[in-house]
Amino acid sequence: MRKTLGWLLSLVVLIGTMGAAGSTAQAATAAQPAAATDIKDQILGIPGMSLIEEKPYPGYRFFVLNYEQPVDHRQPWKGTFKQRLTLLHKDVSRPSVFFTSGYNVSTSPRRSEPTTIVDGNQVSLEYRFFTPSRPDPANWSNLDIWQAASDQHRLFTALKKIYKKNWLATGASKGGMTATYYERFYPRDMDGVVAYVAPNDVVNDEDSAYDRFFAKVGTKECRDKLNAVQREALVRREPLEAKYAVAAAENGWTFTTVGDLDKAYEAVVLDYVWAFWQYSLLADCASIPAAATASDQQIWDSIDAISGFSAYADQGLETYTPYYYQAGTQLGSPDIKLPHLKGLSRYGYQPPRNFVPRDIPMTFRPGAMADVDKWVRDNAHQMLFVYGQNDPWGAEPFRLGYGVRDSYVMIAPGANHGANVAKLMDGEKALATAKILQWAGVAPAAALADAGKAAPLAAPDAQLDQRDLEREPQLRP
Repeated sequence: MRKTLGWLLSLVVLIGTMGAAGSTAQAATAAQPAAATDIKDQILGIPGMSLIEEKPYPGYRFFVLNYEQPVDHRQPWKGTFKQRLTLLHKDVSRPSVFFTSGYNVSTSPRRSEPTTIVDGNQVSLEYRFFTPSRPDPANWSNLDIWQAASDQHRLFTALKKIYKKNWLATGASKGGMTATYYERFYPRDMDGVVAYVAPNDVVNDEDSAYDRFFAKVGTKECRDKLNAVQREALVRREPLEAKYAVAAAENGWTFTTVGDLDKAYEAVVLDYVWAFWQYSLLADCASIPAAATASDQQIWDSIDAISGFSAYADQGLETYTPYYYQAGTQLGSPDIKLPHLKGLSRYGYQPPRNFVPRDIPMTFRPGAMADVDKWVRDNAHQMLFVYGQNDPWGAEPFRLGYGVRDSYVMIAPGANHGANVAKLMDGEKALATAKILQWAGVAPAAALADAGKAAPLAAPDAQLDQRDLEREPQLRP
């Protein structure tokens, strides 16, 4: 009996020990954190998101994606299209920058200046109707600034569930316009906006600001030199158009949209002075030939290098049809006086209608830009506008009224359409950098106490930080 009781007691102790050990093991397992879901799986878990490809880049994950968007955000049941975007992922604990170029999206890893300053993630969105982000069939009435802002809002709303830290919107040129329009329509989304070289054509028919700009930009010597080459290109229209016809035949250029080679030729020539100041610096004037002694080839080469003879061929216009459509329906376009071309110019600055296929209807809506302009003047909050002193597009800038809060307009001396924070004068550069860090929620204590100590948080990267600045004619910001 004793042996039996002893055996039973031993069995109970053994079972109890095993049970306790099992409970301890279960508790230990429960205490271990579950493996974090990979960021790619989190992104692809968003309804409507799909992967095109992932490209490796040191220190980041880089994804090229499609996101299904309503063709018409007011009537989302009427169909969808796939909008291309890229995601440069740093870490969900970092702030995020929403970048737009206003055109196609680059599918190579890139980092905008604010992304470098805050050492954050970057989402880059292709503008609707730029291929391949174009509905099929394309109802062009759905291409407007509110629909584009709604694309951004919807994507931001989806991504904010993953990237919970502060967000900034940014872009240059038409991208700066896009970031501004997004803020106007969805002012609660972003924690700050950095808009570079953003034109603001409030009244489309009033362009005297451009005339004043071209009367004083740079030096008189440089202005006269550029005007002389532009004039000479029209004086020598016949031989140079013959060269143009040869180039068109060699490259397969056609001119159905603009009408004919003569109209395309003059459009390229009239871009010349504007495009020089948009993309070049005053020092580059030394490379402009002396018109009086230049050969036809020298005139041709200078015009082609600065304006680009392919720009107004059908093949050059096709990519930018959505931009010209917007210029002719909402954004407006410049028209300046050209007294030095009197008697030589046959068409003047041609309207956007001439650069959009005739089967696409266009009606200009003059109230769109006035509405945005008034909103910025009265309501801007944590917005920074940066312009280049010698950039023609800065002739009609955004301006701030007395009621705005923590917002700024800054001008980079001597800079062109590539103006940025790094090119500002030291005091403004420090202030702008400090504000960007503050709005992103990552300003070091030293920078909060003294803006002069503000500096980008990410190390420079020559490949990642390069700007894909397209060589665009005058009518495209």
